[in-house]
Amino acid sequence: MVGLTIAAFAFWPSFAPLQAAPLTALDDTAQGEFRAQAIRPYAMGATNGRHFAAGDAVIRLQAAPERPTIQLAATLGENDNLPRMLQRAGVGEGDAGQVAAMVRSAVPLDQIAPGTRFDITLGQRSSTSDPRPLTTLSFRPKFDLALSIERRGSNLALARMPIAVDTRPLRIRGIVGGSLYRSARAAGAPPEAVQDYLRTIDQFLPFEDIMPGDEFDLVVSYKRTADGQGQAGDLLYAGVIGGGKPKLQLLRWGPDGGFTSLDALSGSARTDSGMLGAPVAGHITSLFGLRRHPILGYVRMHAGVDFGAAWGSPVYAVTDGSVSFAGWHGGHGNYIRLEHGGGIATGYGHLSRLAVSPGMTVRRGQVIGYVGSTGLSTGPHLHYELYRGGQTVDPLSVRFVMHQQAADAGQLSAFKAKLREMLALRTGLAPAR
Repeated sequence: MVGLTIAAFAFWPSFAPLQAAPLTALDDTAQGEFRAQAIRPYAMGATNGRHFAAGDAVIRLQAAPERPTIQLAATLGENDNLPRMLQRAGVGEGDAGQVAAMVRSAVPLDQIAPGTRFDITLGQRSSTSDPRPLTTLSFRPKFDLALSIERRGSNLALARMPIAVDTRPLRIRGIVGGSLYRSARAAGAPPEAVQDYLRTIDQFLPFEDIMPGDEFDLVVSYKRTADGQGQAGDLLYAGVIGGGKPKLQLLRWGPDGGFTSLDALSGSARTDSGMLGAPVAGHITSLFGLRRHPILGYVRMHAGVDFGAAWGSPVYAVTDGSVSFAGWHGGHGNYIRLEHGGGIATGYGHLSRLAVSPGMTVRRGQVIGYVGSTGLSTGPHLHYELYRGGQTVDPLSVRFVMHQQAADAGQLSAFKAKLREMLALRTGLAPAR
């Protein structure tokens, strides 16, 4: 150990600064090279390296030349207008006003949807202080119409280009997996069509009766353009097939746009909706019966069922009825009461907004309001009540059985023909008419 200690001290390094080699006199060229390779300028935030000065062959410009044309895309925003959007994109005030007048002659400006894309080409200007002249502008204000504006000499000219539209309906079928919604979306159904399909099915068939392995079948109105654009419309047909046999076949029928089945239209069957479905997409947070009120602090009767849901979620009518009350109702806050006949009524409380007014007639599944937290409420939820003979009862204990008067022979024949037409459609594309 003593030997190792002595060896360590013997080889102990010196910490005295090292002397650099003396700098000899450098000429101007050498000094420039030395500075170009040094690292000191980096500490000052400068770049470094070899740089060549401009020679006699280099002509210095007073300003960089502009591109002869500029191609860009602009989008119409919410609460925006066409002239203001064009001027932001670089179009001169005069050209923007002229374009707005020309477009207005083809389509109302307020009907151009926010998010519409405009392809713009700006030409060369004579002075940097002037705006670039508009050369071309093209956009699609409607699903079946495209507009193009082109400069011809000193004037702008508008060209209307109608787009051919195929209105054959779209049929989508598939196998129900773990989730009916995800299965329909995976088959290519648009989200809005799937939501309408689920809401329609729920009125006539409990989801518990739809098993994995069953088939879903829906038809929606559809528009296809020659340039490949597609737009889904209303749900026309909703069906469920189990074991090779139809469990449910619903067709949009009648002036009110509701759905019905052949059995219901013929009066040979009654539709039992089963236990009332939830009037909102949420989960039950409080049941009917005695409970300690979360605000008042004492035990009192809770005369309804509470559904927890996000603020602004739509609230639906549980079945057909008329609005007997819509407004402020004490602890209920914004409240709606629907009369369904036969002494049955339903109430919807703590709403943030109302979508109906007293005296209106509503259909099952129609949006009547939106979830809120008005009145005596600790958070956003729906307080849902059900009345029988003027007295509140447990909403989860009542079943609705809906009867429909039989239609005449002409209506039945037309319904059957329309149903055959829907069932004859090929999946993915309807036959040409």
